[in-house]
Amino acid sequence: MFRGNLQHTGVYEAAGVPKLNGVKWKFHTAGKIYSSPAVAAGKVFFGSTDGNLYAIALEDGTLAWKFATKGRITSSPAVADGVVYIESYDGSLYAVDESSGKVKWNFATAGEKRFAAKGIHGINPPEETMPDPFDFFLSSPAIWSGAVYFGSGDGDVYAVDAATGALKWKFQTGDVVHASPAIADGSVYIGSWDTYFYSLDAATGKMNWRFKTGEDPKIHNQIGIQSSAAVADGVVYFGCRDSNLYALDARTGEKKWAYNNKGSWVIGSPAVKGGKVYFAISDGGVFRVVDANSGAAIFSLELKWPMFSSPALAGNLVYIGSHEGKLYAIDPATQKPAWVFQTDASKQNGPPLTDAAGMPNYAAAMPSNFYDDIVAGLQRMFTVGAILSSPVIVGDTLYVGSADGNLYAIH
Repeated sequence: MFRGNLQHTGVYEAAGVPKLNGVKWKFHTAGKIYSSPAVAAGKVFFGSTDGNLYAIALEDGTLAWKFATKGRITSSPAVADGVVYIESYDGSLYAVDESSGKVKWNFATAGEKRFAAKGIHGINPPEETMPDPFDFFLSSPAIWSGAVYFGSGDGDVYAVDAATGALKWKFQTGDVVHASPAIADGSVYIGSWDTYFYSLDAATGKMNWRFKTGEDPKIHNQIGIQSSAAVADGVVYFGCRDSNLYALDARTGEKKWAYNNKGSWVIGSPAVKGGKVYFAISDGGVFRVVDANSGAAIFSLELKWPMFSSPALAGNLVYIGSHEGKLYAIDPATQKPAWVFQTDASKQNGPPLTDAAGMPNYAAAMPSNFYDDIVAGLQRMFTVGAILSSPVIVGDTLYVGSADGNLYAIH
């Protein structure tokens, strides 16, 4: 499942890729891949913006099957008991047979939508309500005790029966829920764009507590929770668009500490291991490691381009993707990249969209601050094969998707 376990710590019990050999195989889709892969039963499962859920043979990257939904898939699949669960922008959660690709059931929410606000991010025209062009991901399901948990653009958090799709409960928040639920000690932890982070009883959906994050009533930039939580040692960690990475007491919701990133969003989900928290920010493209108990900075690494990908830990390295179309393997011991993988599109299209300082050349892609130009310009920037997918490591191979339409198996 997304982040490797129910607690979403991003830790994989695998050797990893200490030295980059190259691409073992790649599989191309007709859309962008923001979905993070799930690996089970000898297959790699992932979604694409072409609307399909794919099952690819783990060893050679050949197509086993694909299942078509009626909307783009930017959710990451979860696999349990021979069933693949995935959410689509058509507003449904699907349960698909792992071996055949045939649908077993689907559950329809009240409908998907992106977070929207007037003059969002200071974009023109200021009085027009606009969907957030940076709201890329859908909630990724988590499976626990016979139920599937996920959030929806309709503002609800759902629990449905894993075998039948029947509704168990739903909990209403005040806005879009595109974060993914983490589950620990019988509680569901999830954030909403309504500025609140919630702890819910997994069996009943009753709220245990909620925690208030920042507001931004003017341009709605520093507001909302896209990051999914990680739970470790009684603490829940999550990022927010108010520029903070938060650490809360998992039982009470009391704030232990917050690391402020001075205006830069924390979109990806943090990884937690060995008393350290690993995360990345958007503007400025900085990868950070902080102390899990205090939030004190341990080290940071400037990678220049934004990162919405979530870090994954395996062996002695941390792996994370960048909007630049690069996958970094970072060695915490040296505090430097051990190696860097570059997507095909990054090599081809990166130079004209990179400025002299190595930063994104937004001026080359976005001729004005009008909403249409921002949306079109963002798609131009993604022609560098941006990696918003989070890496998954199995054995000595890493699997990750790219906006160039490829799923890469890297070893």
